[in-house]
Amino acid sequence: MFYRKKVHNNMEGIHVYTARRLSDMANSLEGLARAFDREKSVGGLSREDGLAALQMAGAMVCGDCSKCNLYSDSEKEDSYYLYYLLRAFEQKGNVEPKDMPRLFREKCGRQEDYVGHLNRNLGRATMNLTWKNRFLESRDAVISQFRELAVILEEFARQMEQAVDVTDQVEAAVRRAFLRRHMVIDHMLMLEYDNKHREAYITVRTNNGRCVMAKDAGEFLGQAAGGRGWIAARDGRSVINRQFATVRFIEEGSYRVTWGVAGTAKSGETVSGDNYTFSQNTPGQVIMSLSDGMGSGEQAARESQRVIELAEQLLEAGYTARATLKLVNTVLLLVGEEQHPATVDLCCIDLYTGVLEVMKLGAVATYVLDESGVELLAAAVAPAGVLEQVEPVLLSRKLWENSLVVMVSDGVLEALPGEDKEQVMREYLEDVWGGNPQELAEQILEFAMSFSEENRDDMTVLTARVWKRNMPEG
Repeated sequence: MFYRKKVHNNMEGIHVYTARRLSDMANSLEGLARAFDREKSVGGLSREDGLAALQMAGAMVCGDCSKCNLYSDSEKEDSYYLYYLLRAFEQKGNVEPKDMPRLFREKCGRQEDYVGHLNRNLGRATMNLTWKNRFLESRDAVISQFRELAVILEEFARQMEQAVDVTDQVEAAVRRAFLRRHMVIDHMLMLEYDNKHREAYITVRTNNGRCVMAKDAGEFLGQAAGGRGWIAARDGRSVINRQFATVRFIEEGSYRVTWGVAGTAKSGETVSGDNYTFSQNTPGQVIMSLSDGMGSGEQAARESQRVIELAEQLLEAGYTARATLKLVNTVLLLVGEEQHPATVDLCCIDLYTGVLEVMKLGAVATYVLDESGVELLAAAVAPAGVLEQVEPVLLSRKLWENSLVVMVSDGVLEALPGEDKEQVMREYLEDVWGGNPQELAEQILEFAMSFSEENRDDMTVLTARVWKRNMPEG
């Protein structure tokens, strides 16, 4: 008993120390972000760029000539002509002799040479501005990651500081339960967080030479510890053998989710430009995402797949949904000159609270169905990879037993008749929402396809139904 108490005290001390170190790291990352976050990107050529281009053109062509006084007139703070010159170049890509002042056209004997040098100088200034802004955009992406990582570390540190060690409440029962299954526990730690969610770290081995699956050990832990069910963390060991090893177990949420999907490609295409994912790799959370690449076919499929994979990786790393979509948009902007925007529809279901969070970039409405009716969650935001300062819209709703979430790509809505296509879908869902998710996804797709002999766009339907877990008695 003395040894176990000593282990518990040591583990508590480690958690306090780790929490403080994480908080210090978060403050350091925020400090780095502030140090970089000074200069902002520039929208167009500045007055200084114009003056430099005029001065260089004059040095190459004019020599001692000062008949038109073009540069000296442009140096004046109230020079309207310099502003006009820059805007003309930005709109047309070059300055023509007719854009020059009348005095210049009347007096200058080397107009073509001067205008040619001026255009080259403004072209170089534009190229330099483009590269500078591209660098600033890359820097902003790094700053955004610094800040988001700081938020993640700070939140994790807060959770660790507020975590309560409840090991003594269940340790004896867990040890007996494991020993009956021929498993010996060296030491264990069970923490309860402020949302009443618990997780356990158990250093264990078998004592009969055989192996035990970690998922089976999670069931034994649940029987001994009570409460919700327990599962072994996906990022840890899957097998317990004769060597001591620490296995992380996570308490399951109050809800579980079943899902279904149905889709088809545009007529004439072999590959759909839509991509989706349904993931439960993040503890206590289900992530559903749907992306529609621009156009159709393989190019659209590659773009949407890249968006889906990047979003999933960021979410699993601990980024919030809002930060994930902002970073995805930044990455797409920085990939290259060609823009291949893709819509992003992201749904996160908290299995402990039943709260649904929806994030959208250019995606159509998400439908939430329950016994009270059908609710639309919609946000008009540009697709990812189009606008630099895009801000995803967060929509939230509480889900209950038997609630259903329906996500569709825009091809599904576009296939429906009438002008108010969202209302057509809403009325249809009010009549069919009681089926299981896979059957419902297939029914919705069949309904959308019934209005035309050919599919004018890719279509994908993603559905999920929320169920309440049966809680053990006592």
